[in-house]
Amino acid sequence: MRRTAMISLMLVLVAALIATPIIAKVGTTCTTIKDGTLVASNGDLLVLGYDEFGYNYQARMFNGRYCDYLRVIGEGDDCDVQLMMKWNDAWLSNKDCDGDGLLDRHYGFTSYIGSGAWLTNHMRGEDENGKWTYFVKIVAAPADANLVDGIWCAADGTEIGPAIWGAFAIIQEVASGEGATYVSPSGPGLGKW
Repeated sequence: MRRTAMISLMLVLVAALIATPIIAKVGTTCTTIKDGTLVASNGDLLVLGYDEFGYNYQARMFNGRYCDYLRVIGEGDDCDVQLMMKWNDAWLSNKDCDGDGLLDRHYGFTSYIGSGAWLTNHMRGEDENGKWTYFVKIVAAPADANLVDGIWCAADGTEIGPAIWGAFAIIQEVASGEGATYVSPSGPGLGKW
């Protein structure tokens, strides 16, 4: 009888230990764009749908002129280039769960490394050679990856891709007229890293 009671108590304690992080995560209060209080990095209030720059933070995408991605309406060399960016929640969330009034980046991680963040950029334009397109997939390096001569490699030594912006790796590039100019030997799929 005493043994049964001890086993039951241990099962309850193990269940409580497993459930605590889940309950804490579920109980987290996050502010959403719909709440109307979140701001962009430049202080502008975020809105549902597309803003004047081309961002739709709720859908985690940008669709506009390349020169406007920094949230500054501009004129310049790249304003004739159309840019579409898509990203996941780890890259830039559509909510604020850490309470700073901004959309979360790599929430739950101290940096992008190991967060599983990814981004795609699809650009199109026209130059003296005619119309062109460029597409790239970028992922955050895994926590156990190593940077070797400008290339992120998995813990087993498998190449992930060339480093970009420090914590990230290019896993696929495609350019019009050239086809795939780079495909990670680990595969170009998002969500793997």
